[in-house]
Amino acid sequence: MSAGADAVAPFFVPEDAREDILDSPGSTTNASSHIETIAVLGAGTMGHGIAQVAALAGFRVILRDVEREFLMRGLRAIEANLDKGIRRGKTTESERDLALQRIHGATNLADTAQADLFIEAVPERMELKQETIREVERVAKKAFIFATNTSSLSITEIARHCTRPDRVVGMHFFNPVHLMRLVEIVVGSETSDATVEIARAVGRKMKKEPITVRDVPGFASSRLGVALGLEAMRMLEQEVASAKDIDTAMELGYNHPMGPLRLTDLVGLDIRLSIAEYLHRTLGSETFRPPDILRRMVAEGRLGKKSGAGFYDWNDEEQVSSKR
Repeated sequence: MSAGADAVAPFFVPEDAREDILDSPGSTTNASSHIETIAVLGAGTMGHGIAQVAALAGFRVILRDVEREFLMRGLRAIEANLDKGIRRGKTTESERDLALQRIHGATNLADTAQADLFIEAVPERMELKQETIREVERVAKKAFIFATNTSSLSITEIARHCTRPDRVVGMHFFNPVHLMRLVEIVVGSETSDATVEIARAVGRKMKKEPITVRDVPGFASSRLGVALGLEAMRMLEQEVASAKDIDTAMELGYNHPMGPLRLTDLVGLDIRLSIAEYLHRTLGSETFRPPDILRRMVAEGRLGKKSGAGFYDWNDEEQVSSKR
């Protein structure tokens, strides 16, 4: 792992570098081979997870965050995840070492200028994502694809004011990124077929299973997942069962790897509230009206694992929080 977080080690790009697949006709077979360097923008939970799986897949990775503290926290999390993978027999020491060598940290966006693919994992605000792509266009030194990890915002709207909306696509990863196999490829109104194929190929190289969906509010996964999570909250609110028992019903009765309330704690109740409000507003469906329990818990600062308490007490993960 690069020790310096303020500048990345330079990557040599030969003058006779390969033609960019997006600007030349022909087959997109082995499309991921046209992507060598990936810049991940945002080193939080999703960002450092994406950087980790990209490095393990053999890509050179620049992990960038605006704050050095956040960047270093993300880099340490990657190392800890890889070490845990070794202990569980999922990763070898050689794979860990090679992955860490491929990751470089940066706080200056200009240090990402040679990336072929940018994957943004910044907070879920439309104006911030739009500004991020405009900033990338100002610093990029070559043709690139811009992928957004948004879980619900419109890809078409994110790309609206950029110069090449055909190169903008959704790559919606799932938390924890290094364990979840799905990546949702979201196609904006102007996203090109070549861009979609490259995004799918990159996802497959990261050992993810890509699904392709249209750019509609909530896509496929968020609409289904949020609907289930909100109904679980209403059941808890109505005292149908405890949070733990509601989750156990889905884990054992429907073979879900994690129940909807525990998953909400991992995602963050504030993030779930924001997505629910967006879906309720755009779809006009009462299914997505945020329940009172969710609004109240967010107002109280009980945001899930990141705050130490949500539907569960994360100081004792096996115990349901006694507070409601």
